[in-house]
Amino acid sequence: MAGEIEIIHTPQAAAPGGHYSQAISYQGMLHVSGQLPVRADGSHSANQAFEVQASIALNNLLAILAQANCQPGSLLKITVYLVGIEYWPALDRLCAQYLGEHRPARSVVPVPALHHGYLIEIDALAHCAESY
Repeated sequence: MAGEIEIIHTPQAAAPGGHYSQAISYQGMLHVSGQLPVRADGSHSANQAFEVQASIALNNLLAILAQANCQPGSLLKITVYLVGIEYWPALDRLCAQYLGEHRPARSVVPVPALHHGYLIEIDALAHCAESY
């Protein structure tokens, strides 16, 4: 129904670790919570290379988009929190790999630390066609 808030959840992405939803959809806008590199089965990857961690976070993001009937091209903006600005070039390569020609608006925010010792967290905003 138009105007209702919809909680989006998929078992194909990591379950929320606190009092929040993977994403919320409202009037065609999808607000995706920060995705850490926690695998869908709940296993952690903090001891793995940045590229592995970033791929897991991006996989979570894309799984949530798919659950909301959105495409990667629906992304309007992503915000990436990085522990180590030296990972920026690798992030660019992975975004190009995952998003192809689509280039959403993006902010990269250097941070001193993330939960569980992770190197990356990604949140996003997308505009998706209403499914009603």
